Amino acid sequence: MNIILLEEHELGRNLSRRDERTIHLLKVLHKKCGDEFEAGILGGIRATGRIEKINRDGSIFITIHGSLPPVPRLGLRMAVSFVRPIQLKRLFRDLSNIGVSAIDLIGTDMGEKSYRDTKLLSDGGSRSALIEGAVQARDTQIPELNLYDSIDNWLSKCPWEKENDNKIFSRSPLLLVMDNIRAEGSFFSLSPSNRPGVIAIGPERGWSDRERDLFEKSGFLRLSMGERALRTETACVAAAALAMEKTEIN
Repeated sequence: MNIILLEEHELGRNLSRRDERTIHLLKVLHKKCGDEFEAGILGGIRATGRIEKINRDGSIFITIHGSLPPVPRLGLRMAVSFVRPIQLKRLFRDLSNIGVSAIDLIGTDMGEKSYRDTKLLSDGGSRSALIEGAVQARDTQIPELNLYDSIDNWLSKCPWEKENDNKIFSRSPLLLVMDNIRAEGSFFSLSPSNRPGVIAIGPERGWSDRERDLFEKSGFLRLSMGERALRTETACVAAAALAMEKTEIN
């Protein structure tokens, strides 16, 4: 853990001896009573934490001091086809670590329908993975997570157009869809832009022609990242890294 995050309701309460944060502070970092560490409030400030008391039962009481703004999120929204649950957990962690603003999980024509039944989205696993990624990045914020049953539904909602109060998306975003089959150009040769980005990543079997037509009608540019068929989670990380070079996402 590169930062210890507390939720608002945990302030003023002991952390149990079995809490992973307690274990990390006492067993990994070998912190003692009175020692300080990097801390923050989930969804809020960064600050300095201090161990005020180590109780007989092994629980600890910590306090938060100071106030620094959170690390800015990137002006990047990632729309991703459902993948296997174990891959999905890694995907949430990595995209949160990179700093994307939002993740939209979408049902697709060529995607495996059974992947949508994952319990990761209902048992708290997705949130834990997002927090894990933020902690690694010394961030206090996690991406917004949304679910859509189809590309049709996602495009009709246009969630990026409803973020006008978000400074990151105050400018019209660059709309991109990764497509190695019927690409209109290469992501590598895309001209730099001063706009935030919305990037759609399909399943490993690719997009259907019906979905390609929907993207085209909605103003998305179809781009390739090379001839290789990448795993969905690999394509997401690669596209996010390219977008950090090609678009004004900070």
